[in-house]
Order: sequence, then C-alpha cells, then structure tokens
Amino acid sequence: MPVVGFLSARSADESASVVTAFRQGLAENGYVEGRNVAIEYRWAEGQYDRLTVLAMELLRVPVAMIVAVGGDPAARAAKSATTTIPVVTDFSDDPVASGLVTSLGRPGGNITGTSNLSTEMESKRFGLLRAVVPQAAIIGVLLNPAFPSAANQLREMQEAARTLGLQLIVMQASNESDIDASFASLVQHRADALLVGNDAFFLMSRDHLTSLAARYSLPAIYSFPEFPAAGGLMSYGIDLADTYRQIGNYAGKVLKGAKPADLPILQPSKFMFVVNLKTAKSLGLKIDPQLLATASELIE
Repeated sequence: MPVVGFLSARSADESASVVTAFRQGLAENGYVEGRNVAIEYRWAEGQYDRLTVLAMELLRVPVAMIVAVGGDPAARAAKSATTTIPVVTDFSDDPVASGLVTSLGRPGGNITGTSNLSTEMESKRFGLLRAVVPQAAIIGVLLNPAFPSAANQLREMQEAARTLGLQLIVMQASNESDIDASFASLVQHRADALLVGNDAFFLMSRDHLTSLAARYSLPAIYSFPEFPAAGGLMSYGIDLADTYRQIGNYAGKVLKGAKPADLPILQPSKFMFVVNLKTAKSLGLKIDPQLLATASELIE
C-alpha cells in the first residue's frame, strides 16, 4: 500500500472540510484511504519554521509522495527536503517567478500542483470593499511577515490603493497577540475598513479575526469563504475545497505513475464572492442589491 505524506501549514481540527475534498480527489483516481492508500499527516499549525522538519519526518516514514498544502511555505519545505520524491502542492505565488518550477505548462523537476493567484486578486478585493463601504478612505491591511508571499501581496495592495485613491495602514501579525495589537492600532488610526491577507495562519485564526472585527465594528474582506462562514463580512477568492480536490486528483495521477514534471500547474477555475448578510446588518451596511446578485453565496 503506497503512503502519501500530507504536509500542511494549517492545523488538523480546522482543516476537516478541505481534507475531505482532498480525499475526494484521490477517490476520482480509485484511491481510498485505508483501503489501497495510507496517508501520514503532519501539521505545522501556522508555525512555518516547523515545515522543513516535518517534511524530513515524512521522508523517514518513508512516503511515495508528498502533498504540501497551505501555500508557498509548505511548497518550499517539501522542495528543499527532496528533489526526487514527487510533490503536489498549492502555490500561493507565481511558482515560476519564485523558482519552484521552470514553467506552468511543464514544471520540470519533482513538483507540480495548483496556483491560487492570491497576489493577483487584491485589486478585486479592494474594489468590493469600496463598493460595500463607499465612504472608506483609510483601509487597514493585515499581513503575516513570515509568509513568503507577503511582500508581493503588499505591492499589489499598494498599487490597488493608489488606483482607488485610498490610504493604507499596514499592520503585521504572526501570532494572536500581534493580531490583537494590530486591531487596537487600526482603531486608533481610524481605519474605515480592513483587508486581511491570504495566509494559512490567518485562515487558522479566522474565529479570532472575525470576532475582533465584530468587536471593533470594522468591515473586513478576506480571501476565503471560511471567514464569512465564521462571522466575517465577506470574502473573495478561490474555492479552496475545489483546489484541495484538484490536488487530490493530481496525487492520484502521480500514484498511478504520472510524473510531476509533465503535469501542468493548474489555474483556479472557480472564484467565490461570499457575503454574510447578518454581519452586514450588524455593521449597519446597506449593500447594493445588484452587487449582492453577483455573490456566489449569501449567508443569512
């Protein structure tokens, strides 16, 4: 029975739905956990510096391949741990520009996967935030300095802010106390709204983030629908469950003998705009019905 190493930057308890989607993708190629494939899970729980050690642990199992999820930190850890064992991952940045693959069509080497275009959607998120909070002039931005894509995210945000004539207040957080301090500072600076960067640690901390946004009455937009499901105002980004299903599908193909070098990097095909109407009401926001009509999901 082949063993798949599942290396995640996130934690087990809050990843149940996407792990289910990953198993669905495996099943599309005839692999069922416990029946004809085993999965060894390793969770970094938002501590990116643990990922390389966890990847090395998986090599000692040993595993037939590694699935590295949670963005570029996991991808880089798997890539540094082995140049021979196949790796399927979700890239949070341009994998060619970051040097992880040679091209999108033919990645080369031992790594392939999906690209979630996280740094290319910031202008869309700013536009949605401005549409929902038209009087907003000062926008808070929350980024994790430990996330490799944070610098690219900030550049995209700054360009979008210049285009819209918005003032940015950039805050950084890599633990929960940083998050608390960031929100307090944003209130002191009279931020009108908040954009939270795409980051596995923030996704893990979504309950904490959305509760603080509610406490300070700060309208916020996030990258994934898990946030409005947890009480956040709205999100725009890829369908994360579908991404994990695609990763599982690719993992199944590799187990059948496909080479990562020949499997093109998949681009996202499903984008989700989700609005929590209950949260909008609590914030006193009246959202244009035409904008709501474009939403993928409305949470009531």
